[in-house]
Amino acid sequence: MTTVTATASTAPPPLLDRKPYLLTLPNTAAAPKIARNFVSSLLGIDRRHHALVEDARLCVTEVVTNAHRHTQTPLIRVSAALEGGRVTVAVTDDRPWVLPVPTVVVRGQGQDGGGDQSAYEEGRGIALVAHLAHAWGTTIYASDPVGRKAIWFTLESPGWG
Repeated sequence: MTTVTATASTAPPPLLDRKPYLLTLPNTAAAPKIARNFVSSLLGIDRRHHALVEDARLCVTEVVTNAHRHTQTPLIRVSAALEGGRVTVAVTDDRPWVLPVPTVVVRGQGQDGGGDQSAYEEGRGIALVAHLAHAWGTTIYASDPVGRKAIWFTLESPGWG
């Protein structure tokens, strides 16, 4: 299990201090699909990243979906940096006080603990990111006048490092 602590920082997530690829999109229901296609296209350029495509698609979809569902930020920013067999992706929104919390999904147990045959899914996406990523975390940009946070994750190709 990965433990992540959010701290006030002006430092970028790992690797994103290098020249990342950037995508800014409106906070709409289409944002996860657009971000997923953006990251897939980047990883498809180099064979070293082919093994990361499916996990990256899933992780970026989950993080962008969280930004869309749980914030009123007008814009969602996706940054991706590639290095060797590693990719780091950050999704930035303007709601730093809403932090992700991974949870466990229990089939047949609803949010209220009843057995309503549905799965309680709050936090499921971040739990998937925590499971798939080599590392992940939250960076809060304390000095930013708007107040921004980035949820980031790093994936590594097998045998890289």
